[in-house]
Amino acid sequence: MKTVRIAILCLLTAAVVIPQRASADDAKKQKVRPQRKPNPAMARIEDVAGLPRVLLIGDSISIGYTVPVREILKGDANVHRPLTNCGPTTKGVAELENWLGDGKWDVIHFNWGLHDLKYMGPQGQNLADPKEKDSHQQVAIDAYKTNLQKLVARLKKTKAKLIWRTTTPVPKGCKGRVVGDSAKYNAVAKKIMDENNIAIDDQYTFCMDKLDKIQLPANVHFSASGSKELAKQAVASIQKALGK
Repeated sequence: MKTVRIAILCLLTAAVVIPQRASADDAKKQKVRPQRKPNPAMARIEDVAGLPRVLLIGDSISIGYTVPVREILKGDANVHRPLTNCGPTTKGVAELENWLGDGKWDVIHFNWGLHDLKYMGPQGQNLADPKEKDSHQQVAIDAYKTNLQKLVARLKKTKAKLIWRTTTPVPKGCKGRVVGDSAKYNAVAKKIMDENNIAIDDQYTFCMDKLDKIQLPANVHFSASGSKELAKQAVASIQKALGK
């Protein structure tokens, strides 16, 4: 009798424990997400000896055109970029020294803007509604000006040929940003670039009459073919700086 009771108790315990283990295993399976393929734009570049070195600095817009720029300039230049989204000017001020490294740069093609002008919530919520009273731009335009002046001063010390890439447009319906703010921030940047005799790759103007063809709907990002068009623009300014 005692043996039977023990057997029944064991069965009851197993009935409780096994589903719990199965449930835990299922939860683990649900948490496992497929790994994203590495973005080729973030690949480390081994320099080809004798070729000039080009550095692209910018946010996800620049990430989108990095690979096609490399493809177009293959055999003519070593094209690098920081292995990150370069975000707002505040991130640039904090990390530019690391991005520049110890090597010599022949051309630096750079931009900050879309992350500066986007709106944040009171608790740091990303892409907040600009109409809300407690939302604010991540970097207000006056601070943007100050930060960009610091960044330009440091970039000039590299003795590289500098190219400012204007901030691309904010389209209608885009969350967390206001149409027209790119032009306002670009006006501030242009004055700084003109004062420092820095060339300008005006991708804002280039995009304006073809946004519906190259930019994603209600999104600051571009289609793959759109990024290739921006790459051609960037390459034209880089080749000019290289004297080609």
